[in-house]
Amino acid sequence: MEKKKRLSSLKQYPVLMAFSLFFIALFVLDMAVPDRAYSEMENTTLTQRPKLTAVSVDGLNSYFTNYTKYVKDQVFGRDQWIDLQSLAETTLFQKTQSGGILLGKEHRMFARRYRVLPSEEKTWNKNLAAVSSLSERCPGKVSFMLVPSASTVYPEKLPLAAPQMDEEARINEAANVVQGGHFINVLPTLYDHKDEYLYYRTDHHWTTLGAYYAYEAFCKELGLTPFDRSTHTVETAEDFYGTHYSKARTWNAEPDTITWYDLQNKLTIWNVTGPGQPTDGTETGLYDTAKLDVYDKYAMFLHGNNGLSRVEGDGTGKILVIKDSYANSFVPYLTANYGAIDVVDFRNYNYGLDQLIADNDYDAILVLYSYSSFTSDPYLYRAGVAG
Repeated sequence: MEKKKRLSSLKQYPVLMAFSLFFIALFVLDMAVPDRAYSEMENTTLTQRPKLTAVSVDGLNSYFTNYTKYVKDQVFGRDQWIDLQSLAETTLFQKTQSGGILLGKEHRMFARRYRVLPSEEKTWNKNLAAVSSLSERCPGKVSFMLVPSASTVYPEKLPLAAPQMDEEARINEAANVVQGGHFINVLPTLYDHKDEYLYYRTDHHWTTLGAYYAYEAFCKELGLTPFDRSTHTVETAEDFYGTHYSKARTWNAEPDTITWYDLQNKLTIWNVTGPGQPTDGTETGLYDTAKLDVYDKYAMFLHGNNGLSRVEGDGTGKILVIKDSYANSFVPYLTANYGAIDVVDFRNYNYGLDQLIADNDYDAILVLYSYSSFTSDPYLYRAGVAG
């Protein structure tokens, strides 16, 4: 009799019963489904089940903190829950940002940069000093290109009254860093072509076309003949959702299209064990088309961010490119001008440059960074280290 009374009482709270059954089912599914180590969509490592290392106040506090992160990362249907949250925020509550991404007009997504953080100011000054030191050690050879974010080129596409820092003024501040070399100001060129497809809508990179116009500005500054696009076939890949989308996850996002040219130039990815010219490496092509089958399709350019690699060009002489990932779609154009294009990415190259420069006697050196990564890259200081 008492059991029937308890059941009858529970039936008076159908919502409570529904939620209880839902969370019980979710708990069972979480236990049954294996944990994921990595989220390809978000390009991040997911928290794994923590272990209790000490039965103490600190040990228990650390365990439950890590367990909360673990549950958040490993909950069943995590990607779908994030999609649902984004749908509610942007549709029901009409939010103009999601996941730290500003949601602009024409389905454009922008990084949110309201001000310069103290840590960014420190990194900015350190990296400017590194480029300045490099130009002093290699007089007349260094070119410096800082690429603005899409919000600088398309301020009218930002959400209404969205405050953004003045990247243009900051980039102009860097114009005097390269003494005796070249500061390549790409802003006028990008402004002139802003009605074209210069930046991906869902990603932080510029497109292959945006990179080409910047490359034309580089050629004009150095007196080079630009790559002739009309003599090459354009290849395309559809349905590219980039880094901004992985954070915002809006339901109505419009995918991007990646384009590239049918270049057959060879790329050697070096195995670097010390400063200077390495002795062995893996030879491949300019593009890793297998990446077109995964989420991070932009990684197809130059096979991603390798520490040191060399592209065999069709021109003469040698150039060293010190870069972030913005240069990955830029470098293929340089094959029209140089016989060898060496590419350094300090995220995976742990040495200074003097020995590499001495071994190769480069005709030109290009430092190419987006403004955003230039203010956050903790490794570019190596370019300024002599010896």
